[in-house]
Amino acid sequence: MITRFDDYPVHQAPVPVAEPASGARNFYDRSWWNAFDAEAGIYVGGGLGLYPNRRVMDGHLSVLVDGVQHCLHASRRAPEERSDTRVGPLQVEVLEPLRRLRIRVEENDTGLAGELVFQAASSPYQEPPSRLVSGGRVMLETCRFTQLGAWEGELRVHGRKLTLRRERFPGARDRSWGVRPVGEPEPGAPANVLPGVAWFWNVNHFEDLGVHFGTFEDSLGWPLQASAAILPLHQTPEAIPAGEEPGLVELGAGKLALRWKRGTRWPEGATLSLTHRSGEQERIELEPLFRFHMKGIGYQHPEWGHARWKGEDALAGESFEVAGLDPEALENNHVHTICRARFGGRVGVSTLETVVLGPHRPSGLEGFLDGKV
Repeated sequence: MITRFDDYPVHQAPVPVAEPASGARNFYDRSWWNAFDAEAGIYVGGGLGLYPNRRVMDGHLSVLVDGVQHCLHASRRAPEERSDTRVGPLQVEVLEPLRRLRIRVEENDTGLAGELVFQAASSPYQEPPSRLVSGGRVMLETCRFTQLGAWEGELRVHGRKLTLRRERFPGARDRSWGVRPVGEPEPGAPANVLPGVAWFWNVNHFEDLGVHFGTFEDSLGWPLQASAAILPLHQTPEAIPAGEEPGLVELGAGKLALRWKRGTRWPEGATLSLTHRSGEQERIELEPLFRFHMKGIGYQHPEWGHARWKGEDALAGESFEVAGLDPEALENNHVHTICRARFGGRVGVSTLETVVLGPHRPSGLEGFLDGKV
């Protein structure tokens, strides 16, 4: 089927844009974003995902305020037109590619509504490709970029008005596509090896620069993928250079040492060690302030997990207290921890993403979901 995007020179395969070059059932194309006020303990997270070979599109928005996460979950049959980025009341609009993004949420029954605009402060940083193989099958193979910026706008959360201003609400957004494990469990024999994988991702916001770090590690702590970089920050989206970022500093290595809250897989502190290509070493100390649970935007959610068929047009809301969650439940494992970040003489704020499934020797974690002893 020919659609509007086919009128642009964007093709990467001899098929229309609406037909993925990959026939993998779990092929996906996804947008994610976050905004937070570290002092007030407020976090806004969301995402929109397209799964063309499953014929599903879904979207999520979750707001953490006063220790409670309020969530919107929406799902629909995937549209064939790629410019259609609306799921129920939620819509993601690219106002200016790699510069400005708008999130709109029309009034609905979940208690969440409003409009937010992301203004980029950094060039998009392309992370290394991620590839994970289990039992001879490719489980994950993705491309992704991350971009730092700030948010402004207004949200209504169960009758309460939240005003987001750029100087108070830094955040980031990413775009990723490829293959990842999503949707309903597939038939066939179960895996005969207990999986062991850890994903650590850390974005730091300082006044004059940002620091990005990300890695997949196996159960022994061996990196399957790793990257670290220092990103210049710009005062306006227009000041971001087109093409390559001349001020980007790719670091030779990075390593995150995590300290876990007893009985959980939730961080209570971390040190990010950075090694420049010259051999110079630096450290960022991360002091946790509060955490946001990624199940609020669909990750490992037992009912609203990504790519699940919920019907032609489905919508639901929920709220939960963060303090009362079971740390050994699968859906509560994946968290974003907002931290105070100290980097030399700089003091900033940080998003630390952690999810550890199975053993992870450097962390002292055993079993599949057992917390730190």
